[in-house]
Amino acid sequence: MKKAFLLVLLMVSVYFAGCKRISDTFLAFTEADNMKKAIAHNITELDFYAKDIVVVTEEQNSGNDSNLDAGAVLLVDISDNETLYASNAYKSMYPASLVKLLTSLIVLEDGELTDTVSISRNAVKIAESRARVCGFKEGDSVSLETLLNCLLVYSGNDAAVAIAEHIAGNEEEFVKLMNSKALQTGATASRFANPHGLHDDMQYITAYDIYLIFNKLLKYDTFRSIINKADFEAEYLESSGNIKKKSFKSTNQYLTGDVQAPEGIDVIGGISGTTRKSGSCMILLCRDDKGSEYIAIILDTKDNNTLYTQMSYLLSLTATR
Repeated sequence: MKKAFLLVLLMVSVYFAGCKRISDTFLAFTEADNMKKAIAHNITELDFYAKDIVVVTEEQNSGNDSNLDAGAVLLVDISDNETLYASNAYKSMYPASLVKLLTSLIVLEDGELTDTVSISRNAVKIAESRARVCGFKEGDSVSLETLLNCLLVYSGNDAAVAIAEHIAGNEEEFVKLMNSKALQTGATASRFANPHGLHDDMQYITAYDIYLIFNKLLKYDTFRSIINKADFEAEYLESSGNIKKKSFKSTNQYLTGDVQAPEGIDVIGGISGTTRKSGSCMILLCRDDKGSEYIAIILDTKDNNTLYTQMSYLLSLTATR
């Protein structure tokens, strides 16, 4: 308990010392609420894994490699609990679809994968015209496990809404659960406003907080299995009573073979996301030929090609140790 408590205090202090905020509208939440909630919340949730995570020091967070000019970068050896590269790890950033990691954590900790979810009108009416959707129809019956696969493999935003409504009754209550879960995970410097990551000015993350959430997810074999899939075939019951089968291709170009990882690196999986304000973002789990595992995070690159170029370069740093 003492170790977890000190960990949270250190994380909060480092955040306040080095973070550049997105806007002054976040000031009230980050400075007034985060500190109080981080200390007053059920910090014992951290006890079981606090010894297995790293805290990025100010000295480590000063990476200045010209090949890595993204808004924030973090590379952690999770086998040896060592920070290999960090730049702006505590900077507030817009998250895009990386929000779906927290949605997934709630599914695995608070949901039943065998549940059947009835797709609502709200879930199929995503307002943003370019949003990525699986194409479910109102009244379709889909298992929670299928929705989790659609969320992580294809990054379906309608799947995220359906999950939120099933677990919490509506999106608003699910968002409350998200922020509570984030604090329990140690992610004290982030704030969540929806389950999918479509842009909201009041939704932001740090690379370090996403590392914490992802690291916790890796303890679930189901999560590791899903993020390793190059594609997924969903089977569900349409509102008409007919069985529907639909195939979804992973958004991870390392898994689909469209981009090659550096020699000696096996990309196990991860998720990516893009919005106009977040830029292109990605988090990956990788393994080298010696069996060591790494979490690699890049936030806010100018486009998808730049994202993969910089991610491949970041992964290549594991070979220079």
